[in-house]
Amino acid sequence: MLRLSLRRLLRTLGALPLIALSACTPSDAATPLPNALADTPLATAKGAETAALAGGCFWGVQAVFQHVKGVTRVISGYSGGAKETAEYYKVSSGTTGHAESVQITYDPSRITYGQLLRVFFSVAHDPTELNRQGPDTGPQYRSAIFYVNAEQKRVAQAYIAQLDAARTFSRPLATQVVPLQAFYPAEEYHQDYVVKNPYQPYIVINDLPKIANLQRQFPNLYTGK
Repeated sequence: MLRLSLRRLLRTLGALPLIALSACTPSDAATPLPNALADTPLATAKGAETAALAGGCFWGVQAVFQHVKGVTRVISGYSGGAKETAEYYKVSSGTTGHAESVQITYDPSRITYGQLLRVFFSVAHDPTELNRQGPDTGPQYRSAIFYVNAEQKRVAQAYIAQLDAARTFSRPLATQVVPLQAFYPAEEYHQDYVVKNPYQPYIVINDLPKIANLQRQFPNLYTGK
């Protein structure tokens, strides 16, 4: 029932003129960002790899990647700080070093790491905002790529350099590229938050437009699951 309600809301948003959603569009561009030139090719065999990204409140970022083909699981959580402080009320203080983040499990034979980053920079958040995202402020809402291996680091750094060189955004990118030390899943009530609370005003204003923009900009990557 909740998933059906979310789909109805997304259909309504999708029917609105693009200008009606422009205030909630993270990217400066009305069209998708370019492909990552330094991306790795699709794997020849099915598998499972993980990525960890931070782009503001994890509710919306999780919801975006739950609608990306090739993604099999997305968990909201915390990265960048110690295990002892990986609790919502502590992270919300902005003093723990943690960022609200998501762990994405994906099949590299269906989607590449570079394609995930393209979605991340295009519709999941505004990578030019420093230590904030929309109405949320503090270092826990920073933009960050937590790479798990040297190849992810290479692709992420090259893609940021590519976007900066092309002046894709009107402001410099604030996204950090740092090694993942650990990922700590968030409390259960934060998981699938958009699916469970599709009519909450915060979700309607800040997160549903991201999913609508994903469908609009990346129809070949979007899945309505």
